[in-house]
Amino acid sequence: MEKDNIAVGLDIGTTKIVAMIGKKNEYGKLEILGIGKSKSLGVARGVVNNITQTIQSIQQAIIEAENNSGYKIKDVVVGIAGQHIRSIQHTDYISRNNPEEVIGENDIQLLIDQVNKLAMLPGEEIIHVLPQEFKIDGQSEIKEPIGMYGGRLESSFHVVVGQASSIRNVGRCIQSSGIELSGLTLEPLASADAVLSQEEKEAGVALIDIGGGTTDLAIFKDGIIRHTAVIPFGGNVITDDIKEGCSIIEKQAELLKIKFGSAWPGENKDNEIVSIPGLRGREPKEISLKNLSKIIHARVVEIVEQVFAEIKAYGHEDPRKKLIAGIVLTGGGAQLKHIKQLVEYITGMDTRIGYPNEHLAGNSGEEISSPLFATAVGLVMNSIENSSQSAVRMELVNEQTKVVYRNVPTPTQRYEVEENYVERVETIEDTREVVTHNAPKDESTENKIRRSFFDRYVDKIKEFLDNAE
Repeated sequence: MEKDNIAVGLDIGTTKIVAMIGKKNEYGKLEILGIGKSKSLGVARGVVNNITQTIQSIQQAIIEAENNSGYKIKDVVVGIAGQHIRSIQHTDYISRNNPEEVIGENDIQLLIDQVNKLAMLPGEEIIHVLPQEFKIDGQSEIKEPIGMYGGRLESSFHVVVGQASSIRNVGRCIQSSGIELSGLTLEPLASADAVLSQEEKEAGVALIDIGGGTTDLAIFKDGIIRHTAVIPFGGNVITDDIKEGCSIIEKQAELLKIKFGSAWPGENKDNEIVSIPGLRGREPKEISLKNLSKIIHARVVEIVEQVFAEIKAYGHEDPRKKLIAGIVLTGGGAQLKHIKQLVEYITGMDTRIGYPNEHLAGNSGEEISSPLFATAVGLVMNSIENSSQSAVRMELVNEQTKVVYRNVPTPTQRYEVEENYVERVETIEDTREVVTHNAPKDESTENKIRRSFFDRYVDKIKEFLDNAE
């Protein structure tokens, strides 16, 4: 695959596996070059439970995406989700040896490494460490500590934890499919990148991604991720309920849900009936749409109430933590008729359906801009961001800071080039003015840390898989 900023996202879901190839066009929008979709056979509730079937499904999606785009896929960024994911809040600090030196990336990395040593339950590993707000010598609400002075550096962290074996199983499936694992991203974060605006993240928003096997939640406030959760129920449970309640096969139940399903039973009249063909010459089965929507309604209410319990656990009722932008629904389940109205009724919060079309190029098909592909679009965006960072950092090394001396420089001058500025100039013989030209701003501390940690985590998985062979 050519490296002209082309990237691949792989969404391994419970219902479907999607391989999406994309690149950024000249307007900074995401242009989808190819998409491959296959039925997910070896995944239950976001967790791989059959390696062979999952490998086959991945290969099928990859081949289809390659045929559609004309590109050969070598590496992918994969989404991590599943019922084994949980998150905790943690605060930690370090005392710096020399408070007279400015805080650099190394200090933040030291703090991150300290958090990574937290004791977890057996079989669990930390997979995501996201700093929220920093505190330096008691001064709080600092979002970007690099370049500041201080002795004690403290931060609150959002720590995402998951079962190590589940993540390694995903890594094994990718490797056995003949492609490289270039990165891991928590799926709610990928979906959030695709459908949320920066204004919503600042105001406070809850993203609810209703998938086939799980419902993922990500809460943002003041532009920072505050809470994540994975609820082990999704669209498949609704299909199962229809199957049991109407005594029909799964394929028919899924079609009924998509074509005639509604989350609001009041809108269907008693005389609205749909006829289902009987099996092997049996009589057709007649199903009342009112009963169908009652079955769907009961299960959707249960899912939404569980999500709302998580939103309350975050502290939404506290005026300082209020989610002004309300709720954004995405994922395949968001396409269910009247689900927006039901969520508003249960939670009392403003709700909209999240489409990933804001970041997509204008010529993208209607299918791609569906909530169904929000996670895949977010993974491609994440992959492009990761692959372009090394090139950006190389440019920054050369162009970051230009120092202009006014007066004649002397050999006794000492200066230090920091991240985006030049530290104070000290001279013995005379004082000169130093002019620094602002460099292009590098990515935020959170993104740097998210990527550097995932890079190391991916390396760890690769090393484990290599040793297992």
